[in-house]
Amino acid sequence: MNVQDLITEALAMGAGGVITVFAGYYLFGKDIQAYLKIKEDKDSGLDGKKELLHLRLQAHERVILFVERINPSNLFLRLYQQGMVVEELQALALNELRTEYQHNISQQLYIGTQAWQVVRKLKDDTVAMINNAAKSLDKEASAAVLSKVILSYMAEMEQNPYELSQELLKKDIHHLF
Repeated sequence: MNVQDLITEALAMGAGGVITVFAGYYLFGKDIQAYLKIKEDKDSGLDGKKELLHLRLQAHERVILFVERINPSNLFLRLYQQGMVVEELQALALNELRTEYQHNISQQLYIGTQAWQVVRKLKDDTVAMINNAAKSLDKEASAAVLSKVILSYMAEMEQNPYELSQELLKKDIHHLF
């Protein structure tokens, strides 16, 4: 075999290789680019950031719902039954508060520290408000009296702490964007 035949065969093989690469890129180029984009997104952590944002928004939703549910006007409306006495409504309300709080305690991982401290204090203040109002009443009095005392106390407040807490949580959400 001489040098000229060797060069001819090398050029033919090289041309065949180049044609094969171009044909492969033409057929699979979009798939390769899509794969590389997905890999790049995963490497840059976008999927993790999207998931974390979703969890944080969901936590804020749950905590806002928690605040709404422990608001005495909603709590007593939900729990009050005809014929209940103060002691029964107090026990039922405190149990409901603790259960709701325990159900939502893990949400503190996804909301701001200040917002969680406000929510925890709101829960503690609600417990104290119910206990203090119940202490001032006869335990065998109608539960409606307990509701009236607490709702009257809340009506005298300059600002509703439950609404303020929800506003703080909404502001905490806006810091995410």
